[in-house]
Amino acid sequence: MNHSRFPILHSRPVFAWPCRVYWEDTDAGGVVYHARYLHFLERARSEWFRASGIGQQRLREQEGIVFVVHRMELAFDAPARLDDLLSATVAIEDLRSASFTVRQQLLREPEPKALVEAKVRIACLDAQKLRPRPIPNHLLQEITPA
Repeated sequence: MNHSRFPILHSRPVFAWPCRVYWEDTDAGGVVYHARYLHFLERARSEWFRASGIGQQRLREQEGIVFVVHRMELAFDAPARLDDLLSATVAIEDLRSASFTVRQQLLREPEPKALVEAKVRIACLDAQKLRPRPIPNHLLQEITPA
């Protein structure tokens, strides 16, 4: 049963990236500061790209494209605390010609408990003009789940 605030539209593979909560992530009470959750989510998306064979620096330099966050919805369900081991997940939810949406969660391990859920729209832009452009077909094949 899916208890997600942002329901999964399709059964898709989920990428997970482990991360640890450090002092720099917390406030004086040892609770993760709300903006730091964005760092965990961003790193998971970057590692998901890398695991998919997509080097973002290479895309900018050789293909003239960049992927940027266009829209993000967040739900904070429970706090992460100092020294927590987290798992940041990424799953494709929707794919369009010039953008795609991923659903992400930050889970506290080892018994996964959802702390934060996000729905993130990623746009493909021309790196010079910073205007939307179609995602190249070879990249669509890389990010499209089997």
